[in-house]
Amino acid sequence: MEKLGLRERKKQRTREALIDAAQALFCTNGFEATTIDQIAESVEVSSRTFFRYFASKEDVALALADEQITVVLKAFAAQPAHLPVLTAMRTAAVEIMRTYETDTRFHRLQNVISVNPALTAARIDRATARFDEAARLIGGRMGVDPAADPRPYLVASVALCAVQTAVVAWRAAGQQAPESELTRQAFDLLSTGLDYPAGPTATGH
Repeated sequence: MEKLGLRERKKQRTREALIDAAQALFCTNGFEATTIDQIAESVEVSSRTFFRYFASKEDVALALADEQITVVLKAFAAQPAHLPVLTAMRTAAVEIMRTYETDTRFHRLQNVISVNPALTAARIDRATARFDEAARLIGGRMGVDPAADPRPYLVASVALCAVQTAVVAWRAAGQQAPESELTRQAFDLLSTGLDYPAGPTATGH
């Protein structure tokens, strides 16, 4: 068991080193210009070793974003049982995002993703792939079966994709607040409902 533990720690160090190397190269050369061979060479491993940890260059670029979703869902599951669904999700998401925002590596990878439309789309696609997992957790909190009640999937889509899409749009429009704060604002707006009244122009007044 001790040898297995040492082996696992070594694998984790290699994985983290590959993420670090990729982040540095993406920031210096750009995502498109960086090759898997360059990432592997920076860590003094073979490309074959790289593929033991990541399926593609996109995979390593999104590794921390994927990890963040996992941690947010775990934090959501750990929220007090009496909290309403959106409150629990907002609390978990903001808390975890604030933690990640102290990680320079995560911040730089976020910048790489934000300026690359393909990576931005892939990040949302990966979040979509977690719908079933999120819906099960949400359904458990609500005391309903996601297979029979559509609400858990609606909340999952809002939490995993809609909020992130809104934050990206706000950032593109010039919002400078930390992503955790923009996420909190998005959840707060959702909690008040989206059936906004029509404005004067729309009503002809």
